[in-house]
Amino acid sequence: MREAARLYYLEDETMEAVARRMGQSRSTVSRMLKAARDTGIVRIQVRDADTTSGIAQDIMERFAIRAHVVRVQEPLGDAERLDRVARFAAMTLPDWFHDGMTLGVAWGTTVSGIIAHLANHPLESATVVQLNGSVSPSTTGLAFGAEQMSAIARSFNAKLMPFPVPAFFDFPRTREMMWQERSVRQVLDSQARADVALFGVGSIHSPMPSHVYASGYLDEADRRALATHAVVGDVCTVFMRADGSWRDIAINMRASGPTPLELRRIPCRIAVVAAPAKATALLAALRAKTITELILDSGTAQSLLRQADRGMSPALKHRGLG
Repeated sequence: MREAARLYYLEDETMEAVARRMGQSRSTVSRMLKAARDTGIVRIQVRDADTTSGIAQDIMERFAIRAHVVRVQEPLGDAERLDRVARFAAMTLPDWFHDGMTLGVAWGTTVSGIIAHLANHPLESATVVQLNGSVSPSTTGLAFGAEQMSAIARSFNAKLMPFPVPAFFDFPRTREMMWQERSVRQVLDSQARADVALFGVGSIHSPMPSHVYASGYLDEADRRALATHAVVGDVCTVFMRADGSWRDIAINMRASGPTPLELRRIPCRIAVVAAPAKATALLAALRAKTITELILDSGTAQSLLRQADRGMSPALKHRGLG
């Protein structure tokens, strides 16, 4: 496969010429090239995202992060928008995750979309660790989180470290005691050593609801509490207000995911967002400094900047601050 790929893609030989040189039929060479793409030996990329466009530069200057803006033609449905952005995220994830690294992943609808496009990129001595628990009161939730983690680990030939705890504990004290268990400490230590984090941004008001809001993880009392605290969304199941504050929101004491402070210890933090309606939640995540690399579509990028401009003074707008 490597020899066929080298001749065809690097030396610009025709498929017939490759077949003659290798003593194979044209159809055999065609199958070799497909297998080389499927296994990750060959990566074909059409860069439909831009880090140098005006809108990407605006986001970078305002929030001190790098933005990868996937160009889309509006109007666009939510499912297709997510598919476009998730495809680009799947294509570029190997640019950050390399041999010997640990990748922390927070399960969710966006990560499911990324997995659907993730090709095989075998690494050596790599680890995939789950960042937040997925057990819920209505279902075990283990399948949802574990299947996502397993799929990503298989794609990179990485060691898997699942996190089989509730997404939200019933009592803060229960969480504190669970965090003292040796098996749980191993996972937490692996999270703390992560080189890269991959996550979406949950939004309470998005027309395509995040899994945590739509699948029985929150009861009515939880929802009332979130409204009382003016919560707009979450990162890794830790809830935030529009200004990025999170410390005094009671349910976060029961959440299993890393806080923004803990998340900031991971050097590379990749957020993938594909919904203009998530602009408020995304702005909160940026204000909490949870993101270093942002992958989003052009429509969501425009909504983010409009949201950031609201309430700013003319002087601040002129200076490009938010």
